[in-house]
Amino acid sequence: MKQLTIIFLFVTTLAYTQPITTFILVRHAEKGNDGTKDPDLSEAGLMRAQSLTKLMQATKVDAIYSTPYKRTRNTVAPLAAAKAFDVLEYNKIEEMDAILKKYQGGTLVICGHSNTVPALANYLIGKDSYQAFEDSDYGNIIIVSLVERGKNANVVWLTY
Repeated sequence: MKQLTIIFLFVTTLAYTQPITTFILVRHAEKGNDGTKDPDLSEAGLMRAQSLTKLMQATKVDAIYSTPYKRTRNTVAPLAAAKAFDVLEYNKIEEMDAILKKYQGGTLVICGHSNTVPALANYLIGKDSYQAFEDSDYGNIIIVSLVERGKNANVVWLTY
């Protein structure tokens, strides 16, 4: 029994010494309506992007990613400017594996859409827990902290 306790303590300690990576998944801010498939942010969206920057002001961030659309890039552009980063582009959920490996132990901001943010959260935690947001539901942030994709993730869902 004593050996089992020692092994348990060793494994538990090892689990907590592995670097935890945090994904801050942000749904883009309010979009304008210019009749195109790639509208910019509305006035309300620009204000929300500034609110995100203020919210994240004291947060250490290692990289900022966005889908290749104006509304996502411009949601995180003020934050990227404040952190002196470029907004990097991602196109597919599977790219999160390489991003996780590259920034292991870091904090990443990933900006997506009403369907991609919940899908990213599901991909990272390894189960289908989150559904697409309503199209008019802005200001969602899902924070996923994990050591390894699909295992023992901690999730917090906020709005701003």
